[in-house]
Amino acid sequence: MLEAVLVDDEAKALESLSWELSNLSDEVKVVASFTNAHEALGYLEKNTPDCLFLDIEMPIMDGFQFIKNLKNKNFPVIITTAYNQYALKALKNEAIDYLLKPIDSDDLNDTISKIKKFNSKNQTAEKLEQILLNFNSKSLDKKITINTDGKLLFLESEEILYAESDGNYSTLYLEGGQKILLTKKLKEVNQLLPSDSFFRIHNSFIVNLGKIKEFLKTDGYVVLKTNHKIPVSRQKKSDFLDLL
Repeated sequence: MLEAVLVDDEAKALESLSWELSNLSDEVKVVASFTNAHEALGYLEKNTPDCLFLDIEMPIMDGFQFIKNLKNKNFPVIITTAYNQYALKALKNEAIDYLLKPIDSDDLNDTISKIKKFNSKNQTAEKLEQILLNFNSKSLDKKITINTDGKLLFLESEEILYAESDGNYSTLYLEGGQKILLTKKLKEVNQLLPSDSFFRIHNSFIVNLGKIKEFLKTDGYVVLKTNHKIPVSRQKKSDFLDLL
């Protein structure tokens, strides 16, 4: 049985959709419903349903803003709206389907089928991902595993020059000029990188120790072999010198 969460600022619309889904009692169970978008976001940070039915026209935070603010996106999103012009935008904003209000039972059944297919593919992908992670962790020549943009990257330490923070995101800079944007804070990236090869020399930077060419003590910078200049914070300077 699919566990569904409903979000709509109109209580009557929630009741109507919940009633429609109850007619598919052997298919779907509504585990939570919200008229307040912020409360829904809080719930979804701690819980992962099988699907989310989300209204577009909501005050304070509309459906598209809601999707952008979702930290946990490991479930399919279905947009519900009374306005047909939102259909294309909905599908471009990580929704797998949209339903026009008033919701037709046949359309809802089709959507349920799409949810099942989506979740089945996702489970298969997760199993394969775990197999690859397990294989890499057992490998004698262990690589750094990076999960980004819907794919797993297996990198050698020597490929990575440094990592830079950008708030809730980070960027890995590789030899050859390639950049990889990660939806992870630098603290999380630091946990992925081997501590014997990488050092966080600044709140915003982690460097590959093997790529350092110079340390400019007066200026407080390291210069990499690629001539990138990376600042060393005062707090990290002592630890960095001890490490060297």
